[in-house]
Amino acid sequence: MAEPEPWEDDEPEGPVRKFMYVNRRAPYGTIYALESLEVVLIAAAFEQDVTLVFMDDGVYQIKKEQNTDAIGVKNFSPTYRALEGYDVEKLYVERESLESRGLTTDDLIVPVQVIDKDQVAELMEEQEVILSF
Repeated sequence: MAEPEPWEDDEPEGPVRKFMYVNRRAPYGTIYALESLEVVLIAAAFEQDVTLVFMDDGVYQIKKEQNTDAIGVKNFSPTYRALEGYDVEKLYVERESLESRGLTTDDLIVPVQVIDKDQVAELMEEQEVILSF
């Protein structure tokens, strides 16, 4: 019997790493938020263990009903709904950032777990790689 071709193998190639992506910036005005989302999707496509944290102005990235007409850029926030299809289920929002901006989980486009800054620090301790955008 012939050996399967490498692309036919169902097992992920290489080790699975624990990646945390920390989104701290507003969704528009810089490329950071969109690039973070793209990197998260790539890591998830390669079956890495992905954790995504929104804090500071990064909480605005997942706010519902974003209207970007006035700034002439595409609203990419609906793409966050695709995360579930990539098995990215570890989504967190820092409580202090959410509350200080007058937002609640009802204002967000995806389901998240709200955690405080101490819990964010604990999560960070568990990661192998942390990338901040």
